Amino acid sequence: MSLQMNAVMLGVEDLERAKKFYVEGMGCGLDQDYAGFVRCSLGDGSPMLALYEREAAARDAGVSAEGSGFRGVSLHFITGSRDEVDEAVSAARAAGATVVKEPAATKWGGYYGYFSDPDGHLWKVTTAA
Repeated sequence: MSLQMNAVMLGVEDLERAKKFYVEGMGCGLDQDYAGFVRCSLGDGSPMLALYEREAAARDAGVSAEGSGFRGVSLHFITGSRDEVDEAVSAARAAGATVVKEPAATKWGGYYGYFSDPDGHLWKVTTAA
């Protein structure tokens, strides 16, 4: 058996705020909506996105909920064009994200930017080349 990823879970401080950001602001489908837990669909070929109250997620894993700054992980959205990068970053900003790196061209011919969701989870939006 090989390792597969079927879902990404983000621990969030405010579940309603996170749900609003991802569902209303970023257009994710709402699959499950429970007290303390939300599951969203990101589209064909993507894993599910689970939003879970941060404290509860830490208890579930048996670890401390403390932590801040760079978490050593970023989520990546690879688009087909620079216009799609700009569109996604603009939609994130309008939904309440903080743009931490404005989209820009790279030396290798790509184009990307970063935003953080309301809980500080980093997303890189980039072209494939």
